[in-house]
Amino acid sequence: MAKMKMGAKAKHPIKTLSRVLKEVFGDKKKQLLIIFFCIIATAFATVYSANFLGSFIDDFVEPLIGVENPDWHPAIVSLVKYGAVVAFSIFFNFLMSYMMVTISQSSIYKIRIDMFKKLESLPISFFDTNSHGSLMSRFSNDTDTLNQLISNGLIQLLSALITVVWVFASMFANSWKLTLVVILFIFLMLFSTSSVAKYSGKNYSKQQKNLGDVNGFIEEMINGQRVVKVFNHEKKSMADFDKLDETLRLSMSRANSWANSMGPISNNIGNIQYVVLVLFGAFIAIRSGGVYTIGLLAAFLQLSRSFSMNIGQMSNQMNTVLVALAGAERIFELIDQKSESDNGTVTLVNLQEDSNGQMVQSSNSTGRWAWKINDKIKLYKADDVKKSIDIDYVSPSDKKDDWKKAQDGSLYRYVPLKGDIILSHVDFGYVEDKVVLHDISLYAKPGQKIAFVGSTGAGKTTITNLLNRFYNIQRGVITFDGIDIKDIKLEDLRHSLGMVLQDTNLFTGTIKENIRFGKLDATDEDVENAAKLANAHDFIMMMPDGYDTMLTNNGESLSQGQRQLISIARAAIADAPVLIMDEATSSIDTHTEALVQSGMDRLMEGRTVFVIAHRLSTVRNADAIMVLDHGRIIERGSHDDLIKAKGVYYKLYTGMFELD
Repeated sequence: MAKMKMGAKAKHPIKTLSRVLKEVFGDKKKQLLIIFFCIIATAFATVYSANFLGSFIDDFVEPLIGVENPDWHPAIVSLVKYGAVVAFSIFFNFLMSYMMVTISQSSIYKIRIDMFKKLESLPISFFDTNSHGSLMSRFSNDTDTLNQLISNGLIQLLSALITVVWVFASMFANSWKLTLVVILFIFLMLFSTSSVAKYSGKNYSKQQKNLGDVNGFIEEMINGQRVVKVFNHEKKSMADFDKLDETLRLSMSRANSWANSMGPISNNIGNIQYVVLVLFGAFIAIRSGGVYTIGLLAAFLQLSRSFSMNIGQMSNQMNTVLVALAGAERIFELIDQKSESDNGTVTLVNLQEDSNGQMVQSSNSTGRWAWKINDKIKLYKADDVKKSIDIDYVSPSDKKDDWKKAQDGSLYRYVPLKGDIILSHVDFGYVEDKVVLHDISLYAKPGQKIAFVGSTGAGKTTITNLLNRFYNIQRGVITFDGIDIKDIKLEDLRHSLGMVLQDTNLFTGTIKENIRFGKLDATDEDVENAAKLANAHDFIMMMPDGYDTMLTNNGESLSQGQRQLISIARAAIADAPVLIMDEATSSIDTHTEALVQSGMDRLMEGRTVFVIAHRLSTVRNADAIMVLDHGRIIERGSHDDLIKAKGVYYKLYTGMFELD
């Protein structure tokens, strides 16, 4: 199977950050302008506060020293102005934080929607190569870290950056000589933090990947607890978990150790800078002869302190940024996965007779289904199947039905949905150079029952998966009523196929909702009729709330047989003309097996059916039995014919061979 694992190659952090910003603010330009204004206002308040300290000392404190009756009015007016600036700063901070939280929640909401939408559009092969726990980690851990970045990290980082620029300009205007000292320490601080961030970023990517691995392992162990306990696998499971957890611990320790050192490094460099500025500033003030005042020095020191604090805050936020970007990479890797390709144009429609007796398309469910094809679709001779299954195209002269013209001028016609399936010389491999099905040719006429028999890995389930186009074949053709299934829209193709699998999947919800899963617009009466057909009605009515009984955790409150009966009812309500049955009676008691088998027999009446046989006794009435071995059909025929031939099937049926 083609490799589709994510996380092998990380994107550049700058590109990832650019994409995050586009996702967050792409359609929120007005909000971004308001937030930017709030940041400017708070940065101004920071600079104003520092300069206010200097002017207050020079204009009010020093002149009033030794004055017997000082006039406090100017000082009070100045303090009131300062208080007003602080009040506005608090308001803008609140507004900025409130808006960012609102934006972050709406952005994460949209990203989760995009992720789940992508998840629903991915092919089955994607889920074969990516653990469920790793995928779940993207919806929980990675989105949480990204939420922290959007709601808090980005705004603090941008605010600190703008404040640093504004403070630096104010410092330069105050004293260019002291500013040169600050510049020297800036380079020292940037060199230190960038070196640390380089190592921290690598380990944060490893941390997020290892976290997904741990979640995936836990999910597998929880789902398989019965198997773990039956085979006394607890110690081995613990050992495997310890290994994964230790790998996660190491990557987290390395990432956080480097990242958490940024703050102390920046703060200590800032403290050293402060001491140097005090000494050098005092020297300049003394030598200036009163030109460079104590107030100016105090203002510069306050500005430098604010400058260092904001540089330190930027360094500390790098921790949040690096974690979030590592998570964002994994999120975007999922969103960027290629969706399941669907180039089909043939659709499935309901037909009804109009007043002239002509068959026309109906928007209501009439039970009379047909394929709507255009004149570019090539039909195969589905009704004239040769023994070699070499099927030909229908020539234009063979098209007997009248073509209709659509409003756009295109031609279309209706092909009745019958359930005529043909596989002609099909080769398939999950990986192109490793073929697992070799030259598979078979046909199933409407109403026939075709059984697949063979050992595990012979290719039985693979063939049924190809009918649904869960995977695309490498060679040959599969037709449905003479139409290549590649030309049929996936949704319509799968709507025409019902499946009852050995492993049932029931979802959290009522029994009624689980049955209605096969047909969302089914009425309560439809649900009850489907349950009766599947022999599920009696046990459902014995449940506490009947059809409204809530099921959780894959219907753990039900027996295996009861779950299977609901699964059969779900297929019954879908009313598909073709059924794929993976016999599921091997793990239930004899009485329940009889009920399940009876329900399956009722469901199969009048339909084209493909059965994967685990018990040979259940396929005696099949119209044709295909015996597979290593991806090849080695025998085919009815039960009686194969018994008379005394080949592999005969030996399997009589117990001379056993299915592996």
